[in-house]
Amino acid sequence: MVMRSSAPLPRMSRRGRVTIGVLVGVFVLFTLLGWGVQAWTDWLWFDEVDYKEVFTGVLATRLLLFLAVGLGMAVVVGGNLWLAHRLRPRMRPQSPEQATLERYRMLLSPRLGTWIALVAAVVGLFAGLSAQSRWNQWLLFRNGGDFGVKDPEFGVDVGFYVFDLPFWRYLLGVAFTAVVLALIGALAVHYIFGGVRLQGVGDRMSNAARAHLSTLVAVFVLLKAIAYVLDRRAMLLEYNDGANVYGAGYADVNALLPAKEILAYISVVVAIAIIVFSNAWMRNLVWPGISLALLGVSAVAIGGIYPWAVQTFEVKPSARDKEAPYIQRSIDATRAAFGLTGAETTPYAASNLTPPATLATDTAVVPNARLLDPQLVSETYTQLQQVRGFYDFGPKLDIDRYAVSGKTQDYVVGVREINYSELTAQQSNWINRHTVYTHGYGVVAAPANQVVCGGQPFFVSGFLGEKSQEACSSQTEQIPSSQPRIYYGERMEDGDYAIVGKADPDANPAEFDRPVGEGGDNGPESYYTYTGSGGVEIGSFTRRLLYAIKEQESNFLLSEAVNENSKLLYVRNPRERVEKVAPFLTVDGDPYPAVVGGRVQWIIDGYTTAATYPYAERVNLQQETTDELTGRGTFQLARENVNYIRNSVKATVDAYDGTVTLYEFDESDPVLKAWNKAFGGDLVKPKSEIPADLTAHFRYPADLFKVQRNLLTRFHVTNPGDFYSGQDFWQVPNVPDAPDSGQKQPPYYLFTQFPGQESPRFQLTAAVTPNGRQNLAALISGSYVDGQPRLEVLELPDQTRISGPVQVHQQMTNNAQIRQQLNLLSSNQAQVQYGNLLSLPFGNGMLYVEPVYVKSNQQDAYPLLQKVLLSYGDGGSYVVLADNLTDGIKQLVEQGKRAGATPTPPPPPGETPPPSPSPGATPPPLTGELAEAANRVQTAITEVRAAQASGDFERYGRALKALDEAITAFQQAQGTAAPTAAPGGTPTPSGSASPRPGG
Repeated sequence: MVMRSSAPLPRMSRRGRVTIGVLVGVFVLFTLLGWGVQAWTDWLWFDEVDYKEVFTGVLATRLLLFLAVGLGMAVVVGGNLWLAHRLRPRMRPQSPEQATLERYRMLLSPRLGTWIALVAAVVGLFAGLSAQSRWNQWLLFRNGGDFGVKDPEFGVDVGFYVFDLPFWRYLLGVAFTAVVLALIGALAVHYIFGGVRLQGVGDRMSNAARAHLSTLVAVFVLLKAIAYVLDRRAMLLEYNDGANVYGAGYADVNALLPAKEILAYISVVVAIAIIVFSNAWMRNLVWPGISLALLGVSAVAIGGIYPWAVQTFEVKPSARDKEAPYIQRSIDATRAAFGLTGAETTPYAASNLTPPATLATDTAVVPNARLLDPQLVSETYTQLQQVRGFYDFGPKLDIDRYAVSGKTQDYVVGVREINYSELTAQQSNWINRHTVYTHGYGVVAAPANQVVCGGQPFFVSGFLGEKSQEACSSQTEQIPSSQPRIYYGERMEDGDYAIVGKADPDANPAEFDRPVGEGGDNGPESYYTYTGSGGVEIGSFTRRLLYAIKEQESNFLLSEAVNENSKLLYVRNPRERVEKVAPFLTVDGDPYPAVVGGRVQWIIDGYTTAATYPYAERVNLQQETTDELTGRGTFQLARENVNYIRNSVKATVDAYDGTVTLYEFDESDPVLKAWNKAFGGDLVKPKSEIPADLTAHFRYPADLFKVQRNLLTRFHVTNPGDFYSGQDFWQVPNVPDAPDSGQKQPPYYLFTQFPGQESPRFQLTAAVTPNGRQNLAALISGSYVDGQPRLEVLELPDQTRISGPVQVHQQMTNNAQIRQQLNLLSSNQAQVQYGNLLSLPFGNGMLYVEPVYVKSNQQDAYPLLQKVLLSYGDGGSYVVLADNLTDGIKQLVEQGKRAGATPTPPPPPGETPPPSPSPGATPPPLTGELAEAANRVQTAITEVRAAQASGDFERYGRALKALDEAITAFQQAQGTAAPTAAPGGTPTPSGSASPRPGG
């Protein structure tokens, strides 16, 4: 007899049920209202920018995946729960266990269908929510094609790994989850309803329950067999610890791959054995349990112990040779996946350590040396070109090139934007913030190699109508802009929306434009009414109510500033607009403005990426692109692991009307083709439609270059044996003037000509040093030639004496005479700031240029370029600190001339000077005071070398000072006047060049 519990189940009062129902209803209402408002406003925004296919495509895909996976999961779990109840035994033996379970059966049985539906719905809801986030994987799976490249192990096209494998593995994970949840749920139902028992006489499991549960276990094992098959492909993506590269290595290919194939077959056999032994033959769980144990032992022995033994006893003793073919695979795949295959390496001897005379007559490199640092002079732009306190140029300006007065060169360019955080309390009320101060005004540009008036930029494109600073720069608009107003810019943040348009066309404009009145007062011409096509129309009551809910702002309904002609401008940051329009792109962190066709256009580089390119190195984009400028003018990229990247899209955002245009830049990229196909085929305009005047402003993207530069520090080595040893690896140096900060030196844009190039180019450049050393190893540059990207490496010999950036900066600033001058520039009232340290190959040697700024500690002070540090050769022998680049070059050339001449005493009055000794002739021996002075010079030179080798720069400065004094004494002993050294220069007798640490 089955015992029943007589205690009544507690019931909730009617008022309690109503209260809970109301709360749940309100929660659902507000949740749906929030989703509805967001979806509606997104639709209106996408309609404004004319990219509705992105909104509908992503939304439809999300709904499809939500419904398909959610319903599938709900059906599998709910169906197995229903089946477990259907297979319950009609008669149950009496036991205390069953008596305890009877209460739960009484609770569940009357509404069992409801309970099963509720559990299935909850499981399906969470599965669907997880699935809808995989919309990008599904679209690539659905629209992906071939790469035309096969993996080196299985001969399968790379497209399978990029487009298909991620989604297959996701589906397999969903299947595993569904089976496990169904198994757990079915086991629970069988237990509650007596199909599985822990007490009592007879079998512990009914035949029906055993068949049901064993089938689920068999399905799980079959899924494991499929997993082993996919794992064989996925091994080409995993890290190889033995060779420190990605991709299957020797032990993986020769031991683990066969092991996984064997385990896949064993899994199929075990699945069949579970079903046969459990139901058709022995009808117990002994043999199925043995089969599962056999699978577990096989997985450990075949899939674990055997590969470990091969790695330990066969690979490790001769890893260099065993792993060589697989290292080569990784090298080839990485260079292909990251666009390094076409990188051209050119040897550069850099054997000349003496400044050549041609420095003074050069027209390609020296005149184009950039002196303005876009990070430092942003404060200068703000102070000189701000005009009003709420205008801002941001913490970093941009570099672009323009042809002005028939001459093409690089310019430091800034956009005068509205900075809403700088509005005063009175200006920050809702009317002013959103309807009056709506836009910035104008592009400001200055040649990157020119300064005037004590270190100020020479503005060739400034504020229209502004007459200040006339003595310092030309205010003529030489970079014309027919529409200089900036409604969309980098300083715009979430919530910085603008409402434009006026109720009466004859009424006065309300938007502040620019100060054009007498004495800076705001005259009638200082106001403007927006006439662009951008913005969402919000003239109707419905639209105003919609955005009042979205922005949680009642003024949309109450304010007279919002009328039937009003438009709402939002998502005003150019980078955010591109990310919203093309959510499949990774957007570069440094958008830049350009005047194209008279309009200000923001140019943004877009990347297509993948994380499943076989054998390619995997990198973290956030980590690889972070340097000194990240967060100080450049945006930080998301933490995304990738092993394939292409700069496949060039996007533009019109600064006036916000028009977003996507142009195809890499016509061979299969990933972009898949995305374009997924959104109708015309989402991205073909490369042939890019305007020529826009192409002229394209520049090699900074974040892509950083990734490629960092990879080239290892993958410039293409011999697998040398790669394994790592002896020829490079490293990116730290910031030269702050090496202890741990921040990497950012690459810099230059308009210059490197050896092997036919003419000057606008290129992004970076220096690298040998791993663990400070001398220069190579210069890496990225540029466009005939519209195609070109990556070039100028590689120096392994034993070069040329110093790297950190070393050069220390050598220049620790020169005794230069240090004295720098100390004079720096005081309690001012501080010295260093600009970009430029590494410029010239005359089979290396020219270093570093601008020196001085910033007063007074309020509203800005940096002024006061001096220029220059060095040639190994970084320490020829150094000057000059007032400007021209004087510095002259001083370097003079130092080179003096170093190449042997000092001789002047002839007595009336006598003809003796002829100069022929090259190679032996000079006469020195005697007396002259010999003593010469010995003093040699001793000083020895001390300089020792100080450099020790790395003690304070000692090095003292040694240089002693050398200078010894040279002066030697010259006086010769009976001649000491030659005048250039500022910061130190004459070196007989052209002697001393070694430097790490050289």
